[in-house]
Amino acid sequence: MYFCSMSLVKLTIKGISYSQTQNGAYALILNEVDGERKLPIVIGAFEAQSIAIALEKEIKPPRPLTHDLFKNFADRFDIVVKQVIIHKLVDGVFYSSIICERDKIEEIIDARTSDAIALALRFAAPIFTYKNILDKAGIYLKANPSDGDKSIEDEVLTNPETFGLEETNQSGNQYAKHSLAELHELLEGAVNDEDYEKAAKIRDEISKREL
Repeated sequence: MYFCSMSLVKLTIKGISYSQTQNGAYALILNEVDGERKLPIVIGAFEAQSIAIALEKEIKPPRPLTHDLFKNFADRFDIVVKQVIIHKLVDGVFYSSIICERDKIEEIIDARTSDAIALALRFAAPIFTYKNILDKAGIYLKANPSDGDKSIEDEVLTNPETFGLEETNQSGNQYAKHSLAELHELLEGAVNDEDYEKAAKIRDEISKREL
């Protein structure tokens, strides 16, 4: 597979939001680095959780998740993920490739976009897509959307760091009665129990208190 670097556009992660259109799914929003467009990609709950944990440095799983295991395996055998490229969009499905290197030999591995991004975060590898894909699927999000014109992407801009919008709206009431010290204890317990969705809610409540 040949990649033309001239038409590649670098992306960064804006945030993750619970999908308002697909139950059990999340919307991963990628930013165009040198532009204003966003690339929304619907991903599953497990992959959203893995990406959220990689973004949130305070949450340390007691045992490696699948993507952490892949990273440990790659490190052991001197395999480096150099970059991830979202190279194709067909019928609303994004296709990605992981560019790896071992002993100065480069290999290209096909992957789901959510898995590729979860690994890119763990390897601190850049994420790219092609300009024509961004032209086709990229959107401009409104900074101050009106109540009557509010889409899932607008919601993501409002709360870019939340793990899930619906859960977060409930978590404020659920954990509001706890002290900051109690919240930190609950966070540690949730991580030890590997309940990362609960950990993300508690973390969000702690973040609001510490602003």
